[in-house]
Amino acid sequence: MTITRFSFPTEIHFGDGARRLVAGHLREAGLRRPLIVTDRALAALPLLAEFRSHLGELHSAVFDGVHGNPTASQVMAGAAAFRRHEADCVIGFGGGAALDVAKVVALMAVHEGDVIEYVWDHPQVRPIVNPLPWFVALPTTSGTGSEVGRSAVVAEDDTHVKRSVFSPRLLARAVFADPELTLALPPAITAATGIDALTHNIESYLSPAWHPLCDGIALQGLRIGARALATAVAHPADRLARRDMMMSSLMGAIAFQKDLGSVHACAHALGAVADLHHGLANALMIDTVLAWNHEAVPALFDDLAHAAGLGSGGAAFVPWLRELKTTIGIRGGLAAHGVTEAQIPRLAALAAVDFAGGTNPRPAGVDDYTRLLRAAL
Repeated sequence: MTITRFSFPTEIHFGDGARRLVAGHLREAGLRRPLIVTDRALAALPLLAEFRSHLGELHSAVFDGVHGNPTASQVMAGAAAFRRHEADCVIGFGGGAALDVAKVVALMAVHEGDVIEYVWDHPQVRPIVNPLPWFVALPTTSGTGSEVGRSAVVAEDDTHVKRSVFSPRLLARAVFADPELTLALPPAITAATGIDALTHNIESYLSPAWHPLCDGIALQGLRIGARALATAVAHPADRLARRDMMMSSLMGAIAFQKDLGSVHACAHALGAVADLHHGLANALMIDTVLAWNHEAVPALFDDLAHAAGLGSGGAAFVPWLRELKTTIGIRGGLAAHGVTEAQIPRLAALAAVDFAGGTNPRPAGVDDYTRLLRAAL
């Protein structure tokens, strides 16, 4: 196997077979009792059993209580599992939900209170004062890029509103990005998570925040993902396409240190109100929101079109996205996926106060979100 190793800022082992390096990494750090945090679906698949076989003599346990959009109660149950196992480290194994939960399982294993008390905008936010257990991440989808992120999104159990715990101390000590872990992903998940990766690159580039480093990463991440996504959906065993999508996902998550925009503000609201998969929610909103944003920053859309390999200018970018969605099987509007007109006031209210919308290139309020959501129905 050929593994490329780099730090940006997290130590990353990228390539087919990277999962086989985890045991040696943990042993070198003096660790012996990992808790693997994953989701219910993955826990039942041979993929997890195969990974555990590479851990050798390490005494691993599995917490598989992650399901749907992750909640605070899932995190607290995971922290309890960490203590029961007398674990000394956490392995996040899964998609964005599992990786986000894994980060804050490590946090809550050594801190008091409820995880919601540690979200960045809590009125009496608790400080992170104790050293966190060693945490490594293995993504099994190419979408959120949570493996390289310094935040974790969890929902309140009662309201389902998504909240974010943010700290550089949540960063994984090492990432093992192994495209082979995505080979068995079904086309619909490949498509939804792939659009999520593209959305991160696109929205971070459009953000008005100043971060030239992220701008370069975002454009290259889009370039890589744009050429690979349709192939990864149509030909799941194509290793080059799987590798490119994992890299595009990782790059998008690094780039959105610069922040995101109103596509994500809507997606977060749709997750809270309609329990939509995050990647699908982004896919259902992206062309509507970006068509509206194009009016404000047309020159930036020229750059996006060029990165996507389009011969024409920025006016062609949104139509290209619409065609790509159709090609990869994402069809219909919000209504086709269970969202109703009656939910729009609640959705618009949540989107208007979502942290991601604060860096949209075009300021958006409740009325704007109402129009955008209705247009996407």
